[in-house]
Amino acid sequence: RSLTQEEAYTAVRLILDDQVEDIQLGAFLMLMRVKEETPAEIAGFVQAIKESMTLPDKLPPISIDWSSYAGKRRQLPWFIQSALLLSQNGQSVFMHGLSRDDERVYAEQALEAIGVSACQGFNEVAGQINKSGFAYLGIEFISPLLERMIELRQLLGLRSPGHTISRILNPLSAKLLMQGIFHPGYAEIHQQAAQLLAQPRAAVFKGEGGEIERDPDKYAIVYGLHNGELYQEEWQPIFASATRHVKEQSLDLDLFRAVWQGEVQHEYGEAAVTSTAAIAIKALGLVNTQQAALDLARQWWGARLSKQAA
Repeated sequence: RSLTQEEAYTAVRLILDDQVEDIQLGAFLMLMRVKEETPAEIAGFVQAIKESMTLPDKLPPISIDWSSYAGKRRQLPWFIQSALLLSQNGQSVFMHGLSRDDERVYAEQALEAIGVSACQGFNEVAGQINKSGFAYLGIEFISPLLERMIELRQLLGLRSPGHTISRILNPLSAKLLMQGIFHPGYAEIHQQAAQLLAQPRAAVFKGEGGEIERDPDKYAIVYGLHNGELYQEEWQPIFASATRHVKEQSLDLDLFRAVWQGEVQHEYGEAAVTSTAAIAIKALGLVNTQQAALDLARQWWGARLSKQAA
């Protein structure tokens, strides 16, 4: 049977307290993956992990929690520019994730390409948020246990609950929890887990490559949460079906930087950036309609260079 929320909490507390053998941990994680986590289990896991974290006494308020654990291999990581666009316009964004040495492009690499350095701890996060409204921190600085659980995928050959927990952890208790998933079946599980955790606002959708990034060629169904109430909304494709875009031949971070700095235009990339930002704008309650959210995101995109100069 599935664990209750309290049992899931207790299980992670045992792991955190080194009360389990490695072989037990591996068996537990594999069984959870085969069974698939329930919202109550995820909520219990998250509660235990958050209790184990050590945060600075003074942290600035965070508007959006943005997790990045999948990496990109078909399209450039346009979600990075969505997050930066939001942070330029008064919405503080805390991004967290991981990097691997493989064929994918991860958030930290993309940020470095446009001159944004990763933080080395929560104190640096606070300084960066106060300075620019944006900060990125690797999972190794947030929860060594979560990092270990995620990396066990290489040994066990299975995705572990660590991937799910990291996406919903919201370490700094941001007002809006954004989540991108790869498997559509997980959307409602994440949505309901956020509800159990009393998250004020959340927006979950199938993202390009599993990241928090809209594919502007496709419909997007957003599974949302607002003040305890669950909702769903469908967003229409930005482009007509006849203009579907193919994947990039190579993930060129020089092109990625050039688009952000206004040196070149990129039809797909700009639409991905603005339509992803629009979901966050709508979920935050800054506007009341999808069209108004898209219009505002496009307005921000057009003004980004002056913001960068400032």
